[in-house]
Amino acid sequence: MDLIPKPDQLVAAVGNVAHTVLYGGLADLRPMPRTLIDDGELREVYHYRPDPDVPATGDPVLLVTPLAAPALCFDLRRGCSLVEHLVSQGRPTYLLEYGQVSFKNRSLGVEHWVDDVLPDAVRAVHEHSGGRGVHLVGWSLGGIFTLLVAADRQDLPIASITVVGSPVDVTKVPLVAPVRPLLNLTQGRGAITRAYRALGGIPQPLVNWAFTAASAQKVVTKPLAVLTHLDDTDYLAQLEAVDRFRANMFAYPGRTFGQLYHRFVKGNALARGSMQVGDRTIDLAAIKVPTLVFAGNTDGIAPLPAVRAVVPLLTGAQQVRFEVVPGGHLGMLTGRAARGTTWTVIDEWVDEWSAGVVKPARKKAPAKKSAARKAPAKKAPAKKATAQTTPAKTAAKKTPAKKAAAKRTPAKKASAGTIGSNPSRRYGSAGSRALGQR
Repeated sequence: MDLIPKPDQLVAAVGNVAHTVLYGGLADLRPMPRTLIDDGELREVYHYRPDPDVPATGDPVLLVTPLAAPALCFDLRRGCSLVEHLVSQGRPTYLLEYGQVSFKNRSLGVEHWVDDVLPDAVRAVHEHSGGRGVHLVGWSLGGIFTLLVAADRQDLPIASITVVGSPVDVTKVPLVAPVRPLLNLTQGRGAITRAYRALGGIPQPLVNWAFTAASAQKVVTKPLAVLTHLDDTDYLAQLEAVDRFRANMFAYPGRTFGQLYHRFVKGNALARGSMQVGDRTIDLAAIKVPTLVFAGNTDGIAPLPAVRAVVPLLTGAQQVRFEVVPGGHLGMLTGRAARGTTWTVIDEWVDEWSAGVVKPARKKAPAKKSAARKAPAKKAPAKKATAQTTPAKTAAKKTPAKKAAAKRTPAKKASAGTIGSNPSRRYGSAGSRALGQR
């Protein structure tokens, strides 16, 4: 809204204030309808009811929530819900939720989720969808669980994995890096260790406080932001939905938090490519399925360097893509800008790796090679860069001058169809690139 509001802005602002006072808010917070198809200890698997007017397409998607955060992260509000978007595309959509964590769950460790919860959920979705491969989409710690399960369980029917805002190198997280030397001095006998053991985990109020502290600047400037956006209904509705999300955090189970604290935060184990879970060590290089990694350009909890650190560790994956998108830790997943960035990339990624779905890039490759031999058309480079061919390989078919240019800046030579290279279609970034099939 302008400093001196225009008449239409003033009318919209008055309408928004009146609607908030009379009806309690502007956001449509109705959850997408769903059905429970499987459950167990801290495991609830839901199937979102398909739209009868939209034909089903592609393999199922299983959304993996992190611990302590509510499943609202995937179904924030109508008009800005990843679940609603997937269902509207005809995508078979499922959700893994953990329910309320209590003091009685304090003895459960990371292995409970890696050995039982997520594998059982994948099998349940596989059976419910008629035996199709399952695409996992994990946010934050849900992405870490997804990586560990994909590396550990080659027998599961996983078609691809998508990791959204999952920090692998904790030393690159500004909120943690300054205190890590102090944490290592305690050798497991510090105040934090004694506190979470006595409490049986990290209670909900502390989890809520930590998430809020990570976005302290936004909290401080929120009143001013509301005043300057009083005429923007969608903006105000998003603020309401985020406030509801923050108010519904869960507790961390004691033993799980202890393992994450010592191995993940203090030990920074995953940055070296492996992590001990139960009686074994899981190596991320064992991941074979196609892997898509997202980082938010303003994410304070999982900043870009901390997320990007996983890319060189995925040496066994069939394909790896790294994408930078706008937004903070929650915004990159379900912010207003995510509707035209993160969600678009997920749609294309799942389509590409779904059985029975036509994959244009893979089918056109042979034809384009022969075309390139007949005539060096200028359009050939733009169509050549596919998910299977690196920019360097594409440039190899061109003149010597172009080959030298490709060696200097391979990422900038990516075509308009390459992930992260088309600012008009999605958020562009020099850090976004497609990694060729290994």
